[in-house]
Formats: sequence, C-alpha cells, structure tokens
Amino acid sequence: MNRSQWQPHPVLLILAIISIGFILRGSIVAVAPIVGEISSDLSLNAAQAGLLTSVPVLCFALMTPLASLLVGRAGANFATTIAIVGVGAGSIVRSAGGIEAVLVGTILMGAFITIGNVVIPVIIRRDISAERVGIVTGAYTSALNVGSMITTLGTVPLAGVLGWRGALLAWVGFVVLAAAAWLIAVGPRRAFHWGPFRSALETGAFETVAIDTRGLPVARPEPRTWRSLSAIFLALAFGAQAFSYYGLTAWFPTILEQELDYSAGQAGASSSIFQIAAVVGALGVPLLSRRFGIPKTFALVSALWISLPVGMIFAPAGWFVWGFLGGVAQGGGIRIVFMLVVQLALSGTHARRLSAMVQGVGYAIGATAAILVGAVHDATGTWTLPIGVVLISTMVFTVAGLAGALRASGPRRRR
Repeated sequence: MNRSQWQPHPVLLILAIISIGFILRGSIVAVAPIVGEISSDLSLNAAQAGLLTSVPVLCFALMTPLASLLVGRAGANFATTIAIVGVGAGSIVRSAGGIEAVLVGTILMGAFITIGNVVIPVIIRRDISAERVGIVTGAYTSALNVGSMITTLGTVPLAGVLGWRGALLAWVGFVVLAAAAWLIAVGPRRAFHWGPFRSALETGAFETVAIDTRGLPVARPEPRTWRSLSAIFLALAFGAQAFSYYGLTAWFPTILEQELDYSAGQAGASSSIFQIAAVVGALGVPLLSRRFGIPKTFALVSALWISLPVGMIFAPAGWFVWGFLGGVAQGGGIRIVFMLVVQLALSGTHARRLSAMVQGVGYAIGATAAILVGAVHDATGTWTLPIGVVLISTMVFTVAGLAGALRASGPRRRR
C-alpha cells in the first residue's frame, strides 16, 4: 500500500492510544500517595516535596513548543515512539538513587510526557474517522484518569512490599504495555520512521478554506494565536484547570491524613475517587454539550469544580462527595477546553499551534500548584488557606473559561 494511503487498523490503534494514555499521568501521580515516605527518606519539606509533581508540569510548559516542533519535523509516529521510550527511561532513573536521581528522572519523564501530550491529539485527528473522534478523544482522556486512579490505589500497597523506589518502578509495566500496543498497531517500520506519515484520512477535508473569485479554494489565513483573545482566555482557563488539578492531586491524600487521621493507605485509596470520577466528566461533557451547548456545559463544570474546595473548607467530613464532584469537574474541564481549541482551529497546523500555546501557558501556571499549596501549608500549619488558593484557581477557571466559551461558540466565532 502506498505511504499516502496507509491506514492502521482502527481497533488496534484505539487500544494503543488508550494504553499510552495510562502512562501520561499515572507515572507522575504515583508520587502523591507516598510523598510522606519519600519526604522522610530524602529529608524534604512540603514545598520541596511538591517539586516531585510540579517539575513534570513545568516541563509540560517549557517543552510544549519544542514538542510541537519535533512532531512537525519527526512525524507523529516517531514522536509517539520517542515519548513512550522516554517515559520508561525516566521512570527507571527516578527509582535508581537519591534526590539527584529522583529529580533527573522526574525531569526526563516530564519532557517525554510533553511529547505524548502534543502528539496523541495529532494521531487521533490524523487516523481516526470523523464520526469516532469524539469517542476516541473521550476514551483517551478517560485513560489519563484511569491510569492516575490505578497508580493512586496501588502505589501504597506496592511501597509496603517493595519500598517507595520499587513501587514507582513497578509502573514501568504500563510503559511496556503501551510500547507493545503501539508497535502492534502501526508496525515497527512506521513506529521508527522519521518524517510525516500521511494516512488515508489525512486528505485535507478538515481544513477550513475560502473561495476566490474564480471559485477555487484558497488557504484561509491563520490568526496569530498570541493575538487571539479567545486563545488567551482558553490558555488562562487551562492554566487554572491544571493548577487546581495538580494542587489537589499532590496534596489530597495528605489532607485526608492530617485532617481526618487516615492512614497513608486509607488516604491514597480514598483520594482515588478524585481520579475515578474524572471518567464521568470526560465522557459526559460531549453528551451534555451536544444537548445544551458548550457555554452552559462549561458553567456546570465550573460549579462542580468550585464545590470541591468550598466543601473541603466548610465540611471536610463530606470529602467523598466533594472529591467525586471535583473529579467529575477535572475530567470534564480538560475535555471541554480542548473541544474549544478544536472549535477555534482553522486547520490542522493551526490546531497544533493553538494547542501548543494553550498547553504551554496552562502548564506553566499549573507547575506552580504543588509548590505553592505546599508552601502556604508550611507557612500556616493548616490546610484552610492552601485549599483557599485552589478555590481562587477554580474561580479563575470559571471566568476565563466562560469568556472563551462564549466567544468561541457565538454566532460569529470571534478569534
């Protein structure tokens, strides 16, 4: 078959995408349930321990433009292979020694996860038929959260048997699974091919064009993302989403330990509700948006997001309800922001650039979450003000996101 007509088997490709989703969040979230053990062993304070989850997010911000360039030059197939191998290598280094190895491994993982963040939407857009894009994107987003849920539930028991280094290393098994699924789906030759690989679906049907005076299609000029007010709103919304998510992911188990006297195992298992419920949001948002529109759906997601910090401040005993509602919101929040990115995009290239801009700004904001929340806790000795910081973040998500949604979904889509 000609290279330009190549098309992977859809079922195998979807399974590969889901398998890759397992390793793009779970590997860094695994630190949260055992952060106390790691901190004790390495003599870290709360702000320093926050680096273990904030450094990968900072890598997401700094590396996103380079990852986008790599995907454009090396091609989506080879970039995906690099991402999988790199996450595995980073996981091994992170578990190999003291604080230096932990930080170097964490940075490596963050860098290669960034490539995965950028390339998987490209793979979905390139190789998945239009009628399945929404379903596959929802499945991929759910896989991010299911991977986080599994590592949140399983890391503490593994640490009890293998120690914290062995527990973190054990999740390399997911990397092996992702590598195998990817190689089976696309084949070794295409997985290691340098350069763009066009599929049968990549015919330009998705591109937005104008018609000249002769009736011929011409490329529609793409706006500069940094001059788009809608893109800026979405970047701020994604940043607030990332800040809230990583701030709570890093410290929710510790909050349950210190506020409700849970053991580390109980706290890790209990806080997994925040990850589990995200599947509901990721799959539910597309259905709600088709029925009620994106702005109203965004308003609902925002209300659910706000309920988590408010509930934990005023009624922490109801953590299960607040964790579930917040989990739905975090799963739906990232999904709806990327739906808006797709809605604003004028072409595949514009979509990649717009996504890189939104992710770059957003993850730069999100990278400060674990450190800032931990530092505020160190300064106050309580969790009320740190949770209040998350509350402010969810309010920023609400205001910026609704502004972006209204502009993107209006009768005249404003850039």
